[in-house]
Order: sequence, then C-alpha cells, then structure tokens
Amino acid sequence: MLVSFVVPCYNEEESLPLFYDETCRVANVLRQQSHAEAEFIFVDDGSGDKTLEKLRALHAKDERVHYISFSRNFGKEAGLYAGLKAAKGDYVATLDADLQDPPSLIPEMLQFLLENKDYDCVATRRKTRKGEPPIRSFFRKDVLSNHQQNVWNGNRRRSTRFPLHDKKVC
Repeated sequence: MLVSFVVPCYNEEESLPLFYDETCRVANVLRQQSHAEAEFIFVDDGSGDKTLEKLRALHAKDERVHYISFSRNFGKEAGLYAGLKAAKGDYVATLDADLQDPPSLIPEMLQFLLENKDYDCVATRRKTRKGEPPIRSFFRKDVLSNHQQNVWNGNRRRSTRFPLHDKKVC
C-alpha cells in the first residue's frame, strides 16, 4: 500500500526542512503500523525564494520525493490538481508545508479508512483555536458560522482542508 503526501508550496524554503522531517517521521509510523510506504509530491507554485532548490536537494537524497515546478504562480488549487494527478498512492493526503495541518494525524486517519471500508475519505476538524490571536479566532468563527460547507456524506466541516482519501475519489 502506498500513501501519497501532496504538498503545494509557495515560498516555503524555511518550512520545508521541518515539514520533511515531520512527514518522514509519520511515514515511518505508517510503515510500522500499516505496512504502508509513502511518497512525497511537492508542487512549487512559482516560488520566488529557494523552495525549488530545497525540493531538488530533497529529491536527490530521497527517492520518495518528487516535485513539480510551475513557471509562475498559478494558485494553490492548480498545485493541488497537479499533485493529485501525479500521485500514485492508494491513499492521498493533501497537506500545507507550513505544518498548519499536523501530519501526525495521518496514521490514525488511515487506520480509520482501513477499518471502515464504506468510507472513501476522512478529514480533521480543529476543536480549539488555542494559540491564535483572539481577533483571528473571532473572525474565523464569524466567517465560518456564516459560510459552513457541506462535505462528503453530509457531514459538516468548519476549518479544515486536510483530508486523507482513497485515490479513486481523485
């Protein structure tokens, strides 16, 4: 079984080493718990910093790392689409390189999908906004309460774009 981590990047040179180290740790947990291998699909969305240079270095040292480089900034959605098209995994997780989506949740999410064959997708939802400035939490709550979105199976989601899903739903 293969799990693909799809990661759109825009000016992420500083966060990439931390993200890579954390997702490698998670990949080791996946291997131990679920006998799953991992691949990393990074999409550089026309970054103006050294993101592409960092991705090339990661690719040179780790065969699991693949990258796509856009000639200019096309936006996060284009990066996600390119990454999903390139992903070879049986399961795919889309993550932000700034670690705002904790990769450490992926083993639990994968276990849920493996144990519940009727589900194709599982996502997280933040229960608390501890650590955020109060004004940001206020606006986030106000905006999301007015614009909640329906997600798979009619479930509600408030503040996530961190799903893990079966590749067939891509």
